[in-house]
Amino acid sequence: MQEAKGTVDLRKQKEIEQLAGKVLSLARDSIVVNMRFMDVALAGLVPVPRQNLGCIYCDGVSFYYDPVLVLKSYKEDPNSIVHMYMHVLFHCIFYHQFQYAKIEREYWDLAVDIAVENTVLEMGLTASAMQKDRERLEKLRILKKNVGGLTAEKLYRYFRINPLSEDGKAELTSLFKVDEHSFWAVEELEVNAEQWKKISERIKADLKTFSKDKNNSESLEANLSEATKERYDYADILRRFTVMGEESSVNDEEFDYIYYTYGLARYGNMPLVEPLEYKEFHKIRDFAIVLDTSASCRNETLQSFLQKTYSILKSTEHFFQKINVHIIQCDNEVQSDTKITCDSDFDAFLKNGKLQGFGGTDFRPAFDYVDSLCEKGEFENLKGLIYFTDGFGIYPERMPEYNTIFVFLDEDNTRPQVPVWAIKVVLEPEQLQQEEAGKTEVMDEY
Repeated sequence: MQEAKGTVDLRKQKEIEQLAGKVLSLARDSIVVNMRFMDVALAGLVPVPRQNLGCIYCDGVSFYYDPVLVLKSYKEDPNSIVHMYMHVLFHCIFYHQFQYAKIEREYWDLAVDIAVENTVLEMGLTASAMQKDRERLEKLRILKKNVGGLTAEKLYRYFRINPLSEDGKAELTSLFKVDEHSFWAVEELEVNAEQWKKISERIKADLKTFSKDKNNSESLEANLSEATKERYDYADILRRFTVMGEESSVNDEEFDYIYYTYGLARYGNMPLVEPLEYKEFHKIRDFAIVLDTSASCRNETLQSFLQKTYSILKSTEHFFQKINVHIIQCDNEVQSDTKITCDSDFDAFLKNGKLQGFGGTDFRPAFDYVDSLCEKGEFENLKGLIYFTDGFGIYPERMPEYNTIFVFLDEDNTRPQVPVWAIKVVLEPEQLQQEEAGKTEVMDEY
């Protein structure tokens, strides 16, 4: 009797899974018919049923769903399945789960759900319309007014600067949450990151071909731009400015201990090979940092950039025992130059330095000034210059004799084009945030 009941239960479970699978298949077909450019994303996510899961989630390879939940949702509102499928797909396409370990999860969860729901609504598919859409649209209208473009990254920064009340979080969560994110916090997700980056780039390329109404794809394009833009490792950037030099140190790589110990054993205190006294290091010796102190650059951002640069240099041991780093402040003219020759000089500048300028922006005076330092012999071997700026200034027409990087905070298509001889780097605001509390306060404004 019990065996027969168990067989019936298994058969019923199988039927539920098959029916839920058909519902999801119809949802997939509806998405492809209306948005052909999504076919590659749908192919990259395999639906997997899980009994008693109670939610839906994806790991970049599979779309896990509770068959009972799918059928119940479909019965209440047939459009809900297309809606939830699109929600999960956009998380993958926008690279949301692959950044989960690097951020404050509570605000990231909320930001990515809002960004995805905004995109789903902007696509305007009848098959994904929901009863909550009117209320969602009203909240999105307010957020757009305060935040601007509703990408997950911009929303996340906004929430961190303008913390929400508990009631505010609960309200937004109830409106925009569709799937479960707690399963994102696993290292295995990184394996799938490169695959989805390629899928996102493919969709970005296909979007202009397949999208008939450009107005409907504005949010999709903005989020795709965020997902596919190149991220930079600031420590790697600094390594481009290293020069060869010597420090007193045993070079283990070129020392043969076999002959050395044989000499000691055979002749007493007479080793056959003496260790080399010098070893070459890739470290920074002559280096220039220019801070744009025009009125458009925020003091806190300049402070964070300097602190970040200092932290990287210290942690990666790029400094020689004797260094020659010039920190130059410039708006439309050079305001100050602080020479750093040791760690204590850097510490003193961070603690006591003053920001000067706050006028217009002109990059040329800083380059002219660095050129004059080179002519005076101030730099023995200037490898490069990093110019931290908002980018809205006048660039030099002539290429300098040293490498140059212009560092910007956030992408902005309205800023002037960087010269072909310079390297353009866009850093995320999160890359300038301090990892440690209680760091030394950096410069004050006049």
